[in-house]
Amino acid sequence: MEQMKQEIENRIAIYALISRLMLVEVDETFLKNIEKDETLLSFFPNYRDWSKRKELSTSELIEQYYNVDFTNLFLMHLVPYESFYTRDDQMIESGGDNPVVELYNDLDFRVELDSARVVSADHIGVELEFMYMLCTALQKALDADDKEGICELFEVQRAFLKEHLLEWTPLFLINAKRESRTPLYHDGAELALEFLLSDFEYVNKKLSQHCSVESAE
Repeated sequence: MEQMKQEIENRIAIYALISRLMLVEVDETFLKNIEKDETLLSFFPNYRDWSKRKELSTSELIEQYYNVDFTNLFLMHLVPYESFYTRDDQMIESGGDNPVVELYNDLDFRVELDSARVVSADHIGVELEFMYMLCTALQKALDADDKEGICELFEVQRAFLKEHLLEWTPLFLINAKRESRTPLYHDGAELALEFLLSDFEYVNKKLSQHCSVESAE
């Protein structure tokens, strides 16, 4: 159980990192949190070694590079919404008919669209934040030794990864990696893609080991 606790803490940290990166523009606090943690920084090798980090201040990098890249990737040229990829008409479903909204409501996950600056609840950053919330709930179930709750949460996580995130984010993240203009977002897109794929395998493994559930690869 101690090993699983550490694994869940790691999952919480990464989901928090990639959801924040893709929801709103970065600020100095966010970047400093990455730079002071060698483990987190190792996920951003091109960013870590980028020469402009030595040439310009953090505020200059944010204003001249990171904000421009964020706008390009998440507001202008790419569409970071599930419904765009899964609907035949490629329309963004911003209303209550969006299937993720019902799931969010069932699990008491509220999305403040205005404060998050997104037009629909199926934005990649929001879906990643939902996984962060599920991992946090899993941590609480583990602390309480609630075996039934642990298995239920792993089931919800597997279903959400399989039926939602992994249905569309690989294509978006591949495009984001290709279109990125800074090492920060290049590495962030690569991290998110690799992590989501490996996390799905991890959740399947835990279900088969602890919950007598067959893998759903």
